[in-house]
Amino acid sequence: MPGESRVLILASTSTYRKVLLERLHLPFKQVTPTFMEATGAGLSPRALVKHNTLGKAQSVLDRYPDARVIASDQIAFFEDNHIGKPGNETAAIEQLMRFRGHSVDFLTGIALCTQSSQQFDIITTRVHFRDLSDNDIMNYVRLEQPLDCAGSFKSEGLGITLFEHIESDDLTALIGLPLIRLSEWLRPLAQH
Repeated sequence: MPGESRVLILASTSTYRKVLLERLHLPFKQVTPTFMEATGAGLSPRALVKHNTLGKAQSVLDRYPDARVIASDQIAFFEDNHIGKPGNETAAIEQLMRFRGHSVDFLTGIALCTQSSQQFDIITTRVHFRDLSDNDIMNYVRLEQPLDCAGSFKSEGLGITLFEHIESDDLTALIGLPLIRLSEWLRPLAQH
């Protein structure tokens, strides 16, 4: 179909990534990837992020072969252990209690793919947590309910108050979609 090659697709179910991509004011559609994410057995953290990011992109390209597909994946590590999404308040409180006074590393993969080209990068973010009290942590989890976020916080919300500082080349990477890198790749598209 003419013009179909210009379709930009976000391969994600994440509302956080959708809202971030909307900042760039480019038309896109959001499509659920059919890729089953790997959980890390036998892969280094960087290899895992790359595998999952490119797998999501390819699963959408298989259905929309003429599209440009944006995909992202993020994993968090604390003391060399993979950190998942807490899923419930008790697990969120436990995660944050372990992090207080320490730092957590996030690797966020970003890809822009077509059938004939692939751009990929990983943005690393290190979050340094304050020495939080039990009360600080319980109040935060009760107020923000960060149960679907790796690391049990939402840096785009009240979670920012949990940190002493953040080290990153792109703070949007922490939310799940590195816009600095992505906008660099998309700039030629926006000029057409």
